[in-house]
Amino acid sequence: MRKTRFGAFSTTDLYASLLGQGIDTLILAGISTGGVVLSTLRHAADEDYRIYVLADAIADPDPEVHRVLLEKVFPHQADIINTEDLWALSGEGRGL
Repeated sequence: MRKTRFGAFSTTDLYASLLGQGIDTLILAGISTGGVVLSTLRHAADEDYRIYVLADAIADPDPEVHRVLLEKVFPHQADIINTEDLWALSGEGRGL
């Protein structure tokens, strides 16, 4: 079987797996900002997940696409944080 779509949810059983485990929050990182990250974020938002995007752990071949998505598009559906802020999400930190 071959995966032919960009997002993490398409052509996988990821949604069912997360739902079965009661997971309601996702932290996104990866390549490419305008492909996989965007597609996954949009699908996750449609499923009402709480979403964090790791700004310093995503990349895109086109710096302008990366900038526009990170600064103008993603903040409408996700909290933008850096990897150094991850500790706060564990419940042991001060929260975001």
